[in-house]
Amino acid sequence: MIELTLIGIGMGNPDHLTRAAVAAINGADLILIPRKAGERGDLADLRHQVLNAVLTAPVPVAKFDMPERDARPDYLGAVDDWHDDIAARWDAALRSHLPQGGRAALLVWGDPSLYDSTLRIAGRLNDLRVTVVPGITSLQLLTAAHGVPLNGLGGAVTITTGRRLRDHGWPEGADSVAVMLDAGGAFSALDPAGIRIWWGAYVGMAQERLIAGDLATVGPRILAQRAALRAEHGWIMDIYLMRRQAG
Repeated sequence: MIELTLIGIGMGNPDHLTRAAVAAINGADLILIPRKAGERGDLADLRHQVLNAVLTAPVPVAKFDMPERDARPDYLGAVDDWHDDIAARWDAALRSHLPQGGRAALLVWGDPSLYDSTLRIAGRLNDLRVTVVPGITSLQLLTAAHGVPLNGLGGAVTITTGRRLRDHGWPEGADSVAVMLDAGGAFSALDPAGIRIWWGAYVGMAQERLIAGDLATVGPRILAQRAALRAEHGWIMDIYLMRRQAG
């Protein structure tokens, strides 16, 4: 039996790891590290920086190449096939490096429960015991960085994706909307009147950037800052919270 522990690592800052996460990493017999085509070294190196910061003794690392998702119009079908491919690559790496069984660890950005498919992918594998060590989410880091609560007083919060915001607009019944996995500027599809936004990129990291204000005023600035940061670093992780203002 192979036990796979999914470990939330926040934004990749070693200070974001819980004591349980550090213990799980040090208790592993193998650590899986994905490699994405075209991924800049500084992003890939974040996982190794986390390991270097918390490992008390060497643990073998198995790298595997992440497949690319088909860009066909059938988005959900393409994602389903993509997850099958990822699961197969996990399985091959685990069986190759742990033929007698053992404990493997996979580092997950943020937390495995929030807009992350790691748990769904792991569920496709047989004879695998999956455990989860929760991590700090980018949403927690964002609200902490700006010093604001997630919700308005007694208000409802919707956590959604840039794709859904762009396609469907402001979620019905939500006073506050947190947007993740935005390829860039989905808020531009909204009428900005009366909306305040709190935006952050690389939240909790040394290169953190924060912008807050009325969407109509700071929206263009966010788009320009995001483009500049992506060009500089070759990748970007950003998130934002929006709230309709009273009156």
